[in-house]
Amino acid sequence: MSTAYDAIVVGARCAGAPTAMLLARRGHRVLLVDRAAFPSDTLSTHMIHPPGVAALARWGLLDRVTATGCPPVTTYSFDFGPFTLTGSPPPRDGTGVGYGPRRRVLDAVLVAAADEAGAEVREHFHVDEVLIEDGTVVGVRGHGAGGPSVTERARVVIGADGRSSHVASAVGAPEYRTKPRLQRGYYAYWSGLPVAGFETYARPGRGWGTIPTNDGLTVVVVGWPRDEAQAFRADVEGNFLATLDLVPEFAERVRAGHREERFLCASVPNFFRRPYGPGWALVGDAGHTEDPITAQGISNAFRDAELCAGALDDVLTGRRPFAEALSGYAAARDARVSEMYEFTTQLATLAPPPEDTARLLAAASGDRAAMDRFAGVVAGTVPPHAFFAPASEAPARSGAPELPDAPAASAASGAVTVPARAA
Repeated sequence: MSTAYDAIVVGARCAGAPTAMLLARRGHRVLLVDRAAFPSDTLSTHMIHPPGVAALARWGLLDRVTATGCPPVTTYSFDFGPFTLTGSPPPRDGTGVGYGPRRRVLDAVLVAAADEAGAEVREHFHVDEVLIEDGTVVGVRGHGAGGPSVTERARVVIGADGRSSHVASAVGAPEYRTKPRLQRGYYAYWSGLPVAGFETYARPGRGWGTIPTNDGLTVVVVGWPRDEAQAFRADVEGNFLATLDLVPEFAERVRAGHREERFLCASVPNFFRRPYGPGWALVGDAGHTEDPITAQGISNAFRDAELCAGALDDVLTGRRPFAEALSGYAAARDARVSEMYEFTTQLATLAPPPEDTARLLAAASGDRAAMDRFAGVVAGTVPPHAFFAPASEAPARSGAPELPDAPAASAASGAVTVPARAA
């Protein structure tokens, strides 16, 4: 049987839709499938940090996102109690601005762009089986809503179907650098809650953050240590609000607003998967997942889409063999994400920072350049090692405020141990 498609992409959200779009723009025949229909929501940290915004601009899609009324995020604020670090991320690829759109808004824009590029989009399509012949993936078998089973073949099948990826499971994609679930976050949407960009708060044992989103709403996420998850679940709303009461002024602002939607919960494992093999590739959370505490997921998905689509274009046009091109994709992905992975997973332990890190953060208070660099670490425009130098190298500041005895990392803040540079 002849191959019908150059690529089948399983999963049409923020990793799969851009991958399909970029391949289709290069003239390849692409089938994009998802069991969902669009627009629709999904669990998400919302935040597109500046590197992801730059990708949207390169693809000609940024204006579509901003036209939805999603407010820009230009300021990142980290309240540690005795002091607050407020800064604007240094630009990367021409932008230092972030956005936090609802996923029903963002994903619909991305799917429409894939369709416009020439990809065939099938919503409500369930993949029942990944077809493997002589050790090579050759297609999928699945069905639409209430429809008969169909078989589709392709030169490559791309799993963009999330951390519980059917594609990754079918091919036995090996995991490495795995870490357990480290914290549990709950979030909901409020109206009448104005915020100054990306606001985060850290207090002993607890932390929370806010992001403005579409329709005048603000998402508020609270993080608790995973070993206290059962206690939190016993009274989600009560424990959520009691956490906010650790900063009375902020709690008052929240209570002056109105919660518009139910509470949602997220707790994820941390891992890398080998993102390619004979006839298959993985992008986004299917190939690499890290705790949402630093909200890197969407920007990582966009990065994977560009790297993977570029590698596959080389393969499909005959410029490079599959193994060479895709091993290059894997190496580039790991090199770009490794240091941030360590930063994020250390942060997600919600453990107090070591003394030298605490001093470094306190010394940054009031130093605009240092606060901008710290904002850039979380925003993905500054590598962690560029901020977290040894304490002895940080300039001393007389009268720098001290952190409390046992500060915990915020659900979106930066009170972390100093990460080692990626090899």
